[in-house]
Amino acid sequence: MPRATSILAVFPGMFDPVTHGHLDIIRRAAALYERLIIAVGHNPLKTEVFTLEERKEMLIEHTSDLPSVEVRTYSGLTVEFARNVGARVILRGIRDTVDLHAELEIATTNRIIGGIETVFLMTSGQHILTSSTLIRQIVEIGDYDTCHLARLVPLDVAKRLEKRLRGSKG
Repeated sequence: MPRATSILAVFPGMFDPVTHGHLDIIRRAAALYERLIIAVGHNPLKTEVFTLEERKEMLIEHTSDLPSVEVRTYSGLTVEFARNVGARVILRGIRDTVDLHAELEIATTNRIIGGIETVFLMTSGQHILTSSTLIRQIVEIGDYDTCHLARLVPLDVAKRLEKRLRGSKG
């Protein structure tokens, strides 16, 4: 598949934790864009399990084989970050119509206030129901096998989640 030349794309998110669904979108986007910045952000409406730096570190580890991918942290509006780094595209993964509905309003606003287009990539079928929030809930309150959790997140991420969320429970 030909790559869009000289286009820098930004893929923003909390990535708390990074999932196989996130990594799938990143790998597919890296094949489409000359450069891709994974922008690890903060959402004041959500409680974070991992710090920005921890999330950045996990993403670097799992994308180190992709030379066109860079991982950065940011604060503030995504559209301002994208504009500051010279991006022409904000990339968003879409799992379902609920995601699409929520993302359309943000994409339209970003185009109006920032002049930056949003491109949506549909999540691959096997990742369509994967959400970081659900994964955190499973680890916090569930009784499961780590190998099964590793079907949703990389094994090292599953172990870090367990240590962080269940470590104090015994």
